[in-house]
Amino acid sequence: MNRRPALTLVSSVAGASVVALDGTVLTVAQPALQRDLGASFEQVQWTSTAYLVAVAGLLVLGGRLGDRHGHRPLFAAGMLGFGAASAGIALAPGIGWVIALRALQGVCGALLQPATLGMLRTAFPPERLGRPIAVRTAAIALSAAAGPVAGGALVTALGWRAVFLLGVGPALLFGLLALALPRDRRPRPAPAVPLGLPGALLLAVVLGCAVDILVTLPGPGWTAPVVAAVAGTALVGHERRTAVPMLPPGLLGSPAVASALLLLVAASAALSGTLFVTTYVLQDTLGLAPLDSALRALPLPALMILAASLSPVLSRRLGERRTVPAAAAVLATGALVLARETGAFAVCAGFALLGAGFGTVMVAATQVVVREAAASAAGVAGGLQQTAMNVGPALGVAVAVTLRGSAGDGVPPSAVLGAVALLAGAAAGRALPGRRPVTGPGRRERAPASAR
Repeated sequence: MNRRPALTLVSSVAGASVVALDGTVLTVAQPALQRDLGASFEQVQWTSTAYLVAVAGLLVLGGRLGDRHGHRPLFAAGMLGFGAASAGIALAPGIGWVIALRALQGVCGALLQPATLGMLRTAFPPERLGRPIAVRTAAIALSAAAGPVAGGALVTALGWRAVFLLGVGPALLFGLLALALPRDRRPRPAPAVPLGLPGALLLAVVLGCAVDILVTLPGPGWTAPVVAAVAGTALVGHERRTAVPMLPPGLLGSPAVASALLLLVAASAALSGTLFVTTYVLQDTLGLAPLDSALRALPLPALMILAASLSPVLSRRLGERRTVPAAAAVLATGALVLARETGAFAVCAGFALLGAGFGTVMVAATQVVVREAAASAAGVAGGLQQTAMNVGPALGVAVAVTLRGSAGDGVPPSAVLGAVALLAGAAAGRALPGRRPVTGPGRRERAPASAR
């Protein structure tokens, strides 16, 4: 690997890690933030909702901007803006400022996140994308695991404002580094090609309203659903008529890409919904302290990191067609174990299965989405992948809250979400690629080592 791809990978990992770390430390800081600023519960909830609505609505537009103007400039703008907004939150005098700056973080995250995948797609050939995506996924898992621990320690020692300073240094460092490097010289769409702003705005409204509906269930009101329906109808009509659709038909029209995106939604919904329900069971039903419940969940990030490193090997030797359904079955088994068992060993085993299944699915499905996209549409592909990874958790928590409040002694929400992920994995397996021959410069295609 030469220096440029290596630096691209490090930058991609840094960007993904900063975003993942920020999301986990916020959860730990919210109770102290509420007390210090005298905020209501609804206002504190909006510190999460404002970010989710902004980032989900603008991810695909951010990807399209990267495809037109280069992923590195968008990455730099996103990192610098994200770091500046984090520093602003640490200095915020009131809850209104925190909510506004979290929305700004969402805008910057929408520029940053698609670029982390777009840069990888343009720096590595399609057949070598598996390992970089696995490294990126493992870094996300590590950041998500370290966030609550580091955040809890900082809140206890220095107060809630300190947690928002964690990512400022890396964001500024890699943002400035991206600006200092020469721009890449890869082919881009001609500048005369329209951005597709009407489609981008309609898509942003649809996705933003969808996330708002999910995070406010079971009573979202009627405004957001009506606006989403009207904007969605207008979006479909616009995409059919325009010569430059916001969502490339060749990308979404690919059965492999569409199946991988739906699987990412289902798998991330199962993961987040199961975590939401299990946290309440461990702390409210079993009476465990937050630290004890966090320790029992440690097998989740540990196995997710391990699975992410093995997923490219499995995909290369077996193909995503076999790897993904098996991994979805492992994820569903973990969700079922956590839905039915409360013993310490069983809970740890359930979290381990959940992490192993999700880590494999995330890497394999992301690899399909990014690899199948043309380099000129890498940003849009990254935006769609990140949109799935933002919509899925909101959907999973919404379903878990709804089922938990209405199911009584019926089927546990985790079991329902796991079953959906299992079915999605089985369905996706029919459309995903099988085992691919290995090729190299000056060599004929050959089968993987396991087949020789």
